[in-house]
Amino acid sequence: MTTTLRKAQAERPAAPRRRRRISGLHLYTLLLIAWLILPIAIMILFGFNDIQGKQNFRWQGFTLKWYAQLFDRSDLTTAVINSLTIALLSTLITTVLGTFAGLALGRYRFRGKGSTNLLLFMAISCPEIVMGASLLSMFVTFNLPRGYLTILVAHVMFSIAFVAVTVRARVVGLDPAVEEAAQDLGAGPWTRFRLVTLPMIMPGVLAGALLAFVLSIDDFIITNFTSGATVTFPLWIYGSTRTGTPPQVNVMGTLIFAVGVVIAVASARRTFRASR
Repeated sequence: MTTTLRKAQAERPAAPRRRRRISGLHLYTLLLIAWLILPIAIMILFGFNDIQGKQNFRWQGFTLKWYAQLFDRSDLTTAVINSLTIALLSTLITTVLGTFAGLALGRYRFRGKGSTNLLLFMAISCPEIVMGASLLSMFVTFNLPRGYLTILVAHVMFSIAFVAVTVRARVVGLDPAVEEAAQDLGAGPWTRFRLVTLPMIMPGVLAGALLAFVLSIDDFIITNFTSGATVTFPLWIYGSTRTGTPPQVNVMGTLIFAVGVVIAVASARRTFRASR
């Protein structure tokens, strides 16, 4: 009986495979992704362009020499260092302040909580040119010389709202019974925060920190208002467009993009493992 069934199944013609059809929504999504990736692909490609003059707008050949000559432009190197150090410092300061602000807003009730939430969302939705002009007016009023320090202060001021809102969203979804159980077991406030609360809100903290770093390193408008004589990477690129942007800019952008992708992938994997 079993042999007869097997022969019948073997002789039965195979069902034709259904052709996968791409819907209009799928096609639109693919086109949108291609449109978003295109500028990044062009930036990476022209980092290998063997240009003969100052302009880097036409493909002239393949070369790797710009990676070897990455730090030959001292002014460009200084600008990149300024951008990276300001982004790292502002991210560190913003993450600490924004994390505690998000904890307070997501967990406690206090007078002025609604006004604080409104202020944070106003900072997020405020146009950059308005914030830049306001910060410039403040620095001029207090007679503060514009430079590295004023850029750092400005970046902290516009980034802290993003971190606080991100952490607040994470805190609202936490189960307070976990911390209460740790308190019943004798854990003090600092121990509860370090061993219980912080690991649970860490995905939100990391997301806010990455967002603050990205906002800082590529900011142009607010930085232009508060920079003075200090030049960051975006400001240097804007100035170089008048005489010709060298391929080292594309190489720097490619490396920064690659580091950002690695950090984002590592953060996503960490979040995925924590959620399992």
